[in-house]
Amino acid sequence: MAGNTFGRIFKFISFGESHGPGVGAVIEGIPAGFELDIDTIQSQLQRRRPGQSAITTARNETDNFQILSGLYEGKTLGSPLCIFIANRDQKPEDYDAFTTVYRPGHADFTYDAKYGHRDPRGGGRSSARVTAGWVAAGAIAEQLLQKELPIEIAAWVCRISSIEMAGDNTQWTREEIDQTLVRCPDKSTAAMMQTAIEKAKTEGDSLGGIITCVIRNCPAGIGEPVFDKLQARLAQAMLSINAVKGVEFGMGFDSAKMQGSAFNDIFVTDENGDITTSSNHSGGIQGGISNGNDIIFRVAFRPTSTIAKNQNTVNEAGDTTVISGQGRHDPCVLPRAVPIVEAMTAATMYDLWLAHKAQK
Repeated sequence: MAGNTFGRIFKFISFGESHGPGVGAVIEGIPAGFELDIDTIQSQLQRRRPGQSAITTARNETDNFQILSGLYEGKTLGSPLCIFIANRDQKPEDYDAFTTVYRPGHADFTYDAKYGHRDPRGGGRSSARVTAGWVAAGAIAEQLLQKELPIEIAAWVCRISSIEMAGDNTQWTREEIDQTLVRCPDKSTAAMMQTAIEKAKTEGDSLGGIITCVIRNCPAGIGEPVFDKLQARLAQAMLSINAVKGVEFGMGFDSAKMQGSAFNDIFVTDENGDITTSSNHSGGIQGGISNGNDIIFRVAFRPTSTIAKNQNTVNEAGDTTVISGQGRHDPCVLPRAVPIVEAMTAATMYDLWLAHKAQK
C-alpha cells in the first residue's frame, strides 16, 4: 500500500493493523550517537493509549514498545530505527458482523473500492490504532528538535461539540493540560466537556471537537516555499490523522471577515531590539515561513464513526441492512488525539528544520 511514508529527511514508514500482531514505525533520518530518552517516548504513548479513562475506549493496551533495530547501548546507530508496539487486548470477534457490511462514516467501502480486499477487524489499516507508531516517531523527533532549538509544542482540547474554552491563553503546559481527563486545561470547561462525553456515551452516540496546538520559541525562517510552506506541511500532517476534517492557522476562517488594515500584523521592534509584530493574526507564519511568533493552529475532529445507535447501511451486495456499533470505541477521540497532534507537529518541524539547516 502506497502512502505510508511521512516526511522528507526525517521520515517514518507506518505499519500495522488494528487487530494484527502489532503496529509501529520504521524511522530514518536520526543521526548516529543520539541518546534516546526512552521514558519520554513511553510517556507520550501512555497519553495516547486506549483504556486510560472512563471516557475513552475500554480496549486496554499498555502500549509498551520495543526497539527492534537502530539502537545500541542506548544510542542511535544512524540506521533505520524500528519501533514495534504489540496488540495484546484484541477481540476480533466483535467485528464478525461487519465482515461484509459497510459501516457509516468508516473506510470500509472506500478501502473495498480501492483494493478489493480489506481487514474488517477494528477498521484494520484505517484504524487510529496505527497512530501509536506515529506518536513514538514524533516523540523522537521532538527530542532531536529540542537538542538544537528551545522549541515547545503543546496541544489541548479547546472545544467538544458546542462547549468551548473562553480566552486565548497559549501558554498552557502539558502538565496543566493533563490535569483533566479530556485534556482541556480550563477545569470548569473540562468538567462540562466530560459530562457531555459521558452523556453521549450513555446515549450510544459520539461527539467531535477542536484541538488547539501551539509551537513556542520557533525561530524565523522555517518553511520551504512554495509547495512546502510551513502551514501546508503542518496541514498535511494534521489531515493525515484519523477523523480530522479541518485545519486553520491564526485567525483562520475568521480572517475572511476582516479588512486588511485590521488583519495585517504590524512589524515593530521589541525591547531587545528584535523585529517582531504587534499582533499574531497570521498564527506565526507569513509567506509559508515562520516569523518568530508563536505558531498557532486548530484542528477539527468529526464525531467518532462507530456508535451504538442503529444506523441504516448496505452490505457488499448492495442490500439494505441495519447495524449498531459493536466492539470498544471512544465516544470522543479528542482526549487521546492530543499527543498525536503534538507528535505529527514535532515530526513536521524537525523535518523542516533539517531542510532549513541544509540551505545555510
